[in-house]
Amino acid sequence: MSSRFITWLPAPLRARVEASETLRRLVPNAGWLLADKVARMTLGLWVSVWVARYLGPEDYGRFSFGIAFVVLFSPIATLGFERIAVRELVHDADRAHEVLGSAFAVRLVGGALACLAAVGVLQLVRPGDTAALTMVAIMSGVMVVQSLDVLDYWNQARMRARTTVLATSVAFLLFVAIRIALILNHAPLVAFAWAWAGEFAAGSLLLLVAYRLEKQPLPAWRPTRARVTQLLRDGWPLLLSGAMVMIYTRIDQILLRQLAGERELGVYAAAVRMVEVWYFLPISIVAASFPSIVGARKVNEELLRARMQKLYRLHAMIAYTIALPTTLLAPWIVRVLYGPGYERAAPMLAVLVWALLFTSLGVVRGAFLLAMNWLWTYLVTVAAGLVVNVLLNLWLIPRYGGMGAVIAACAASWVATHGSCILVPKLHPTGAMITRALLLRRS
Repeated sequence: MSSRFITWLPAPLRARVEASETLRRLVPNAGWLLADKVARMTLGLWVSVWVARYLGPEDYGRFSFGIAFVVLFSPIATLGFERIAVRELVHDADRAHEVLGSAFAVRLVGGALACLAAVGVLQLVRPGDTAALTMVAIMSGVMVVQSLDVLDYWNQARMRARTTVLATSVAFLLFVAIRIALILNHAPLVAFAWAWAGEFAAGSLLLLVAYRLEKQPLPAWRPTRARVTQLLRDGWPLLLSGAMVMIYTRIDQILLRQLAGERELGVYAAAVRMVEVWYFLPISIVAASFPSIVGARKVNEELLRARMQKLYRLHAMIAYTIALPTTLLAPWIVRVLYGPGYERAAPMLAVLVWALLFTSLGVVRGAFLLAMNWLWTYLVTVAAGLVVNVLLNLWLIPRYGGMGAVIAACAASWVATHGSCILVPKLHPTGAMITRALLLRRS
């Protein structure tokens, strides 16, 4: 099946891929990731739209608030070292069991702390909101089970996306069926919280099943103090930046509920969902490319920068291809998908989709900064985006509601990805590459 992805390519590109050992591994790996995400984009969007129509803007706002609130605490669970662990598994394959054991131990503790923190903080900021507390408790509990997602690091390092895709796709399809059953049986809101958490838990458990089917020994995992210390030390800047990313991508929904109400949040969340569904493209391409980016740096910096420029331009082209028609067709898209009650999501979608351009380029730039080990620089750029986003949300939401959050999101995305490169001297070459990509120039 892996080689089939190569046979589907145009003849000139297929010949180039077949002539390169790196591309022969990279293209099928990216193919599996893209096939999985395309399926999720189509089927997942359809089901999420159905859920939104069933719940209505107000309950959908409550549901979106629960997800946004839990996601704010997810960096505590992941601890920011996913790509650090992948890098170590690539560089130190002979000690893979030590890396996996250490990563699992840290993530298990982090998941428990994240769950407790989410529930505790919600109790402080919204005392007496039993419905929200119940949903957050259900959704945050899955972060403990997701400690098994370290097995995905192992698959990424080996460029074996197929294993992860098959495991998570089975969970996805199972819970698509469960969500449909919940709608047809007129289930309450809390049931959809269980379904949301159940999908992620099932995906993690199926990764474990796949790992054992490959005859890989769990007892061989050996966490060591030295490796745990290294993961935490190297991942600390990414933990902080990950927390900041989560805040500036979710704080708008938290503030919308507080400042404009659950119905406005539900309408805004519908627009956000139609943009976020496209995030799979940059994330999948960069995840599949990351081992080759690390390898390019080991050869020389010129090769690394050449590859990065191609990635920037590719992601800009993809973003433009999505954003232009979405802006023009936004009223029709919202009317057909969401129906009455969500009409105000159309202008929000038409503007918000342009944040995808800078989000996509930001994913590529993040991989470059990690390959260069410029983690604190990455933290500074994310912090700039966070400050802009929070300040603009506080200023614009009381005046313009959901559209104010849209404007803040677009401005923060540009600052975090491109504007910050102007302010940080060592990122001037990166800023120039992003500018060329925005203009669709090759060099």
